[in-house]
Amino acid sequence: MTSLISGLDHVQIEAPAGCEEAARAFFGAFLGLPELLKPEALRARGGTWFALPDGRQLHVGVTPDFVPREKGHPALRCPDLAAFQSHCGAHGVTYRADTEAGVPRVFLRDPFGNRLEVVEGRHESVVRDVPA
Repeated sequence: MTSLISGLDHVQIEAPAGCEEAARAFFGAFLGLPELLKPEALRARGGTWFALPDGRQLHVGVTPDFVPREKGHPALRCPDLAAFQSHCGAHGVTYRADTEAGVPRVFLRDPFGNRLEVVEGRHESVVRDVPA
């Protein structure tokens, strides 16, 4: 069967009301992602959107009764994980490194407590054969 899905457009993480400046400081200044202009109809909802280098987007959306995500998370790619770890250290951002999934990666928290993963390279994709 041909896939009806052609790719991933964006990922949204949740944050509390009033998160915009902290989101700009972390995702914009610290991670270096350019902020995108949200569509006019969505601006009153709060939050911020950021561009990823590959054309996809990361949206920070305001949610009532916000609770940080402990398990679910976006995984961002970087070309040099050692450089990223040094960048974290220079900015006082704590992380946990591992290679459990077969690739070098680190886990950290955004300013709102959400889990984020940064991976060097990419996770291998092996399609599972399913009997018809």
